[in-house]
Amino acid sequence: MTDAARLPFPLPPIIFLIALIIGVGLGILYPMPWFGDVLGDILFGFGWLAALGAVALWFAAIRMMFKARTPLNPVATPTHLLTGGPFGISRNPIYLSLATLVIGIGLITGNVWLIPLAFIAGLVTTKLVIQREEKALAGKFGKKYHDYAKRVRRWI
Repeated sequence: MTDAARLPFPLPPIIFLIALIIGVGLGILYPMPWFGDVLGDILFGFGWLAALGAVALWFAAIRMMFKARTPLNPVATPTHLLTGGPFGISRNPIYLSLATLVIGIGLITGNVWLIPLAFIAGLVTTKLVIQREEKALAGKFGKKYHDYAKRVRRWI
């Protein structure tokens, strides 16, 4: 059985894309009230900061993985334990960037549904993907991974 066949659900970007699609659909069918005036403008600005920060975090993490020549596929066997750069802030900076991007889009568009759906997608990703990745990393890197996991949080 291949690694991909053992994955019970599509890869994390698909999980967050599904959350985004559901959120847009809910926003159209059941729009929720949003803040107006100054608070709405502030949240709009924070949304852009979150979205741009998410993209920067994503690129930084991907770049580091490419430089280390470790696979991007979450079901592939890791070749290196990355602990610096964005991986020194979060053990899962790519997934964090996806969640932050969905939240940022929610703030930019005033779609309240996207905010809890980003957290739900994060929980689904944790259960279906991250816990499996953590077992693989612990199995491959042992004490080095356990020390890293004690020092750096799973998300933030």
